[in-house]
Amino acid sequence: MSHVPIFRVGMTALASLLLGLCLTLAGCGPSSDAGARVLKVALIPADGGTESGTRADFAPVFDAMGRHTGLTFELTVAQSYGAVVEALCSGQTDIAFVGPVTYVQAQRRGCTDFLAVAVDRGQSVYYSALVVRAASPIRQVADLRGKRVGFGDSNSTSSFIVPIDMIRKAGIDPTRDLARVALIGSHASSLAALISGQVDVAALSLDSLDKALASKVVKASDIRVIARSQPIPYPPFVMRRSLDDATKQTLRVAFDGIAHMPGIDPALIRGYGGKPVDDYRSDFDPLAYDAVAEMVDGVTPDMRDEILAAASRR
Repeated sequence: MSHVPIFRVGMTALASLLLGLCLTLAGCGPSSDAGARVLKVALIPADGGTESGTRADFAPVFDAMGRHTGLTFELTVAQSYGAVVEALCSGQTDIAFVGPVTYVQAQRRGCTDFLAVAVDRGQSVYYSALVVRAASPIRQVADLRGKRVGFGDSNSTSSFIVPIDMIRKAGIDPTRDLARVALIGSHASSLAALISGQVDVAALSLDSLDKALASKVVKASDIRVIARSQPIPYPPFVMRRSLDDATKQTLRVAFDGIAHMPGIDPALIRGYGGKPVDDYRSDFDPLAYDAVAEMVDGVTPDMRDEILAAASRR
């Protein structure tokens, strides 16, 4: 797995020493072994934002946990969704922020446990969307036949798996009925391809679209959403299954109510795409991701190969 330079957050050396003394003499807080460890955190390249920006989105969360648990965290941004799964399963990382599909893949390999998920206005969901230029004659998914469609990473939930499911349910074969299948690598790149006229339709998450609108990458008057998916369970944080139980419990407790920890600015608690969220919770039911697993299974190995082959043709 390729890593970018590490952004380290956590307690100062003095604070760590004092906490270790407290743990040894009084038995307070997490175990001294947990407090002394450095936990590695891998973040998926979720929406094509900058690596430093992605780290900055999550740094306040882990800084808060570092100050309140004695743990130290090293944050890196992976080069691909698949690289995060490999890092988890090979023991190269301890915690990861993953997409729902990536979560399903890691779960099926038996190397991760659910950790926590963001909560926004009482919900832990997000949406995928199919977007066209404002002047496009395309009005609904059924109109995509013979059109050029841009997707993100082939392991992305909201810029590949869910849009493919939406297209298939409209009676369109993505490998035979589309004029072009473009796997462009990220949500931002898919939208950029739409804006530049390289594709007729872009598949991406609504969170990524909102981020692009807020940063004025595109004007709301220049694009139009033709379809929005059903709610998708929010991208979760997961942890390496082989972590010791005490560390796992420390992490779960730290995530719960993190936005309300003393000295924490709730506005700095962010989630997918840098979007501000209300809080994190560890008691989310992982069975919610079963619907995503069904969509993953719907894209069979043969279908995936055909889609990748179609994407390689210009």
